[in-house]
Amino acid sequence: MKPLSSSAPLTDAKKPDASPSERKDIDSPESPKSSTHDLVTVIEPPSSWFALNLVEVWRYRDLLLLLMWRDISARFRQSVVGYGWAILRPLVTALIYTLVFSVFVRIETDVPYPIFAFAGLIPWMYFSGTLSAVTGSIVGGGALLKKVYFPRLVLPLATVGVGLVELVLQLIVLAGLMVFYQYIPGWPILCLPVFVFVTILTALAFGIWFTALNVKYRDVGMAIPFLIQIWMYLCPIIYPISAVPEAWRPIYALNPMVGVVEGFRWSVLGSAPPNFLLLGLSSAISLGILLLGIVWFRKVETTFADVI
Repeated sequence: MKPLSSSAPLTDAKKPDASPSERKDIDSPESPKSSTHDLVTVIEPPSSWFALNLVEVWRYRDLLLLLMWRDISARFRQSVVGYGWAILRPLVTALIYTLVFSVFVRIETDVPYPIFAFAGLIPWMYFSGTLSAVTGSIVGGGALLKKVYFPRLVLPLATVGVGLVELVLQLIVLAGLMVFYQYIPGWPILCLPVFVFVTILTALAFGIWFTALNVKYRDVGMAIPFLIQIWMYLCPIIYPISAVPEAWRPIYALNPMVGVVEGFRWSVLGSAPPNFLLLGLSSAISLGILLLGIVWFRKVETTFADVI
């Protein structure tokens, strides 16, 4: 008997029964193992100060909608009242204002004070809530920033949706109050989405700056409630704009939320219209602040994951 051969086992390419086609697939440079055409994504910081790169945010719109829905569903999770808080907070606040400023300290308004206060509180509560949420969005999403890449601008934009759900519920309550007081909106109700858009614009314009500053200086997040409280008294929410001296009204109306609150009441209650010239000017200023804020945000967003 002949001894068994101690040579190494044949590879698939050297097996006698390996067909030429199989050997070609193995040795061919076109096989997946030897391919040099793999796609590589290179992430680089913005090359210019004015590189907004908003197209990238649009490509991540699915993530934006997912985060928006997460915030909406988590807002009132494990809450007994649930979305009822969106109605109770402005309703109870309006009742307190009615008691104080309509009974104790009488303030004359051209419409019943309960719907006057409630109509002013709806845009203001959306603005204040969105501003606070945008300011804390980057710090609150710090764990997500360190795990995966996505445009950091998605986080503050995702906070806009939560307040819109509350705003719709509050408008339903306002409609019930208007029926009770026998107020029927006219054609100005068609302008209501415009004032909602200006509210979103204003909240994002200041929130983008605050959230970037809040990453490095946490004092900003602590100062926001105080700033919102001061800002509220500078808006005609608990008092009509007629209570402001006429000489101060042009400067007073540069506050973008002044025109929003007055325009909101004009749309739903048919009260005096806002000064559209000053409203346009203040909105243009807010738009400029927003664009500059996005430019600066995109420039410093590369340091967020390291600082948080």
